[in-house]
Formats: sequence, C-alpha cells, structure tokens
Amino acid sequence: MSTPELGLPMVVPAPDLPARVRIHEVGARDGLQNEKATVPTEVKAEFIRRLADAGLTTVEATSFVHPEWVPQLADSEQLFPLVSDLESTGGAPGVRLPVLVPNARGLDRALALGARHVAVFASATESFAKANLNRTVDESLAMFEPVVSRARAERAHVRGYVSMCFGDPWEGAVPIHQVVRVCRALLDMGCDELSLGDTIGVATPGHVQNLLAELNEEGVPTSVLGVHFHDTYGQALANTLASLQHGVTTVDASAGGLGGCPYAKSATGNLATEDLVWMLQGLGVDTGVDLGRLTATSVWMAGQLGRPSPSRTVKALSHQE
Repeated sequence: MSTPELGLPMVVPAPDLPARVRIHEVGARDGLQNEKATVPTEVKAEFIRRLADAGLTTVEATSFVHPEWVPQLADSEQLFPLVSDLESTGGAPGVRLPVLVPNARGLDRALALGARHVAVFASATESFAKANLNRTVDESLAMFEPVVSRARAERAHVRGYVSMCFGDPWEGAVPIHQVVRVCRALLDMGCDELSLGDTIGVATPGHVQNLLAELNEEGVPTSVLGVHFHDTYGQALANTLASLQHGVTTVDASAGGLGGCPYAKSATGNLATEDLVWMLQGLGVDTGVDLGRLTATSVWMAGQLGRPSPSRTVKALSHQE
C-alpha cells in the first residue's frame, strides 16, 4: 500500500495557521530556466497542463527575457499560446499563468499574447542587481516603474520579485532595511504582490519572522507577501512554517524541486512542491492540490530530463532511489 492509502500523513492541525495556502508553482519557469539541456516547447506545455490538472491554480509559465539571458526560455512566444486557454474556462476564472517581464519590451511581448499576470524581478543588493540586470538597485527600480504602470493600466496583475532578501553570495548578510526599502518601492509603484526570495537558501526561521515584522512596521501588509525559499541548507520547510505562523498565505514552490538561479552559482533547488504539500496536508492546511497527480507529474518530468527528482516526497511516494 502507498503511504497516502495508509492515512499518512496523519492530520494534526497546529494553532494559528491559515486555513488555506495558495501555492505559486514556479517549476515550469524557475525550475526549467537552469536546465543545461533544451526542453522542447511541447514538453513544457504538457508540464504546465499536468500541473494545472493536479490542482495548482497558479503556474508560472515562462519569461519574456532576451534569449541571450535565459536561452532555455527563448520559446516564450511559442509556448504561451499553447497553454493560454487554461486562464479561463467557459468565461470563469481559470489557472493564473504569470510570466516574467524584465522591461517594457518584454511587457509588450507578453501583453500581445494576452498575458494577464506579469512579474518584475528586483534585487535587495547591488551585486545581484548588477549580475542579474546589469543595473544598480535604483536604476532597476526606475526601469520597472513604467513597466508596472503600463501593466496596471492594461489591468494586468503585477508581482514583484525581490531576490537576495536574506543573504548574498558576494555581499554576505543583507541588512533588513535594504530589503524593506526595495519592497516598499515596488509596492508604491503599484505591484499587487511581492515575493521575498531566499535566493541562496541561507535564511533561518527567526530571520524570516524578523523581516516579515519589519515589513509590517513599514506599512507592507502580510496579505501582499509571498515567500520563495531555496533548500540549500535544508531550511526551506522550516522557513515556510515560520512564514505561515506570521500569516503569509502564498508560498512559491517548484514541482519536483527543480530549479536554482543562473546568476547565483551557490543557489540550489527550490522548495519542492510535493514536500510543501505533504507538510501542509499534515497540518490540515488546504491547498487544493492532488499530491498523487502532482507526484506523477514530477516523475514524468524527471523522465523527460533524464534524472530522478530531488524531492524527498517524490522519491518516497514513487519508490525512486
């Protein structure tokens, strides 16, 4: 018998946790952008459809960046039309398909294909802003302002990613006030939602809760915050739980634990969606995700990539070594 058929994980709710968490699935974008081998467009489209079929309501589809930056996502204009029908079902809201847009040109390309959810990606540190965008922090924020304004004018939902919120491979520890300043700037320019990124996976629960509290004190409500943890030091689930205890209800995760960051060499895989769902199921927190279908999807994708999934839950449920 499989573990779920045995009634595991046993549901034991913990106090002061949200009743429901929305998982912002990043496997098809953040997960695949760091792959060395080219993943065919049709495989990416099938991956997105299987993720949606597993119950994920937000599936980040691709990135409208210049192909030289992230060649693995050079097919964004071919991919998005293959999955865009998921965003509505008979006129009713369907699956959110956010796409990254680095600048005005990227936004134009995304809007032309009907994208309704876009994201810009900022940095809390100067070193990563230079490595990722070839700009200072302030220059990158100035670049994003017209992008966010135009997207809002087109009634698109805008997410602001903030990288290096807890540590930077070049600068070391990142002062909380630097993160707060960038978050506040993105919110002021009109972002609907912010994602706090632990890009190199060095956060610990106390640090997470301190940052969230400081953001609240500076007028950034918990309701607009999501968290994005990497599992470099095995802290991603602990940091997620600390975030939930603070009231965060949006958590980024990657099916099968795929991904990293092409501009930060010490960044390892994202929090695996299956590991997150297992923990939340045990806590009695609703996600709407079918863990069996999700696991099967990650096993299928691992086959496409030619290697086993790093997710512990996928390995356990699929009996992979």
